[in-house]
Amino acid sequence: MFARPHGVPSAFAPHPLPSNGSVRLAVPPPEALATAFGRPPDAADVQLQRAPRTTEPVDEPAAYWDTADGRRAAVDPWRDPGAGAMLGPPAVDPATTDTARAHRPVGPLLSVPELLFGRRVKPSALLVLMACALLIGAVGGFVGWAVSSAGHSLTDAGATIAQVEQGIQRAPNSVAGIVKRVAPAVVSLEVQSGTSGDVGSGVVIDPKGYILTNNHVVSIAAQTGQITAVFSSGARVTAAIVGRDPVTDLAVLKVNATELTVLQPGTSAKLAPGDAVIAIGSQLGLAGTVTSGIISALHRPVTAQGDGGGPTVVYDAIQTDAAINPGNSGGALVDASGALVGVNSAIQTFGSSDTGGGGSIGLGFAIPIDQAKKIAEQLIRTGQVKHANLGVNTRSVSATTSEGAQVVNVTNGGAAAGAGLAVGDVITSFGGRPIGGSTELQVAVLDHDPGQAVTVVFARQGQQHSVQVTLQSD
Repeated sequence: MFARPHGVPSAFAPHPLPSNGSVRLAVPPPEALATAFGRPPDAADVQLQRAPRTTEPVDEPAAYWDTADGRRAAVDPWRDPGAGAMLGPPAVDPATTDTARAHRPVGPLLSVPELLFGRRVKPSALLVLMACALLIGAVGGFVGWAVSSAGHSLTDAGATIAQVEQGIQRAPNSVAGIVKRVAPAVVSLEVQSGTSGDVGSGVVIDPKGYILTNNHVVSIAAQTGQITAVFSSGARVTAAIVGRDPVTDLAVLKVNATELTVLQPGTSAKLAPGDAVIAIGSQLGLAGTVTSGIISALHRPVTAQGDGGGPTVVYDAIQTDAAINPGNSGGALVDASGALVGVNSAIQTFGSSDTGGGGSIGLGFAIPIDQAKKIAEQLIRTGQVKHANLGVNTRSVSATTSEGAQVVNVTNGGAAAGAGLAVGDVITSFGGRPIGGSTELQVAVLDHDPGQAVTVVFARQGQQHSVQVTLQSD
């Protein structure tokens, strides 16, 4: 296979290339290089320094490619490094290819048994091997079936998990039972005005489609905007604003819908700290969110900046530790019987500079239903609200002799002026309710109706006085 083809003596040229002995003559250097690096013309006395040589001849061994007489071997160019080489014909002579192919032995190709076992196998032996393989497989399958039948397998195709009847019996007054009854009456409000939008909550308080909510939830849509009420069933109904009261942060909407679930109002006057309450609304846009807690405090004066430069929001709030977050505004605060006792409106959070963040910290506030119901009825009847007005501006004071709301100025012709109140008087009680500051006086006045006569206790020059004041309308 690797021998030299027939008729190819070697890869060397048939005639040696011109050479000076065994060394090829170099091409003469260019004239410029000879002038630059050659011996100067006037340097005839310069002698090359050569190593001293002996005068006696030295027998040097002949090159291994020379013959015995020192001449180059012309017979075998493989031993002569000066022999010229040439590109020879291919390794296989085309003239002999057909002849070699004709003399190639012809025999049977390798069969599958030869490839697998390296030699020929009789068909009878193959049949015996196949029979053994089938027998081994059958024995393995039988053993597997026997083991699984004996209960040693980790799986069981016929296994089922036992199931029992529902064991939880929810009492009607349990949290789950209350939520099931009242949750359909709490709706999610989607408010859109131009590119601005917000999500809040509302409570259905009348089967005719009236919904109670906060004013700050719907105020952006008061002029131009759209409000959509989304019910627990998934129904979406457009809502219209019936009326708003920026002073108490309440508003009433109306939807054209039938078969509504109505949340019946209770009474907030009978609440006490520690009573259980449930807050329902769309916290952070998550509709139907339920949180529970207790009443933390009552008659907690709350003031907030009005929307769009409106009047300051003031109300006598119910404080609860039920988690309330943005989106809960306008939602329901119900008691242990499922009655509506408040409208969730505000939360107390840490400032941005504090490490607590801005989420719920267990200080939520709701407008008492006794006040919210009165405002809602006026909005449904007339579309507006008239509040009681004392006719004074006050500031909070605290001294050893008196603590309360000190009169800063008195409105001419107002209720306070008619009753004889003067600048500098410190109001300490209003309608039997102790007054510890200016905000407490404001919420106490809002709890009364215009035209109602109220007893006012105040301190003047260290002396305590009492007077009847007939409240006017704002």
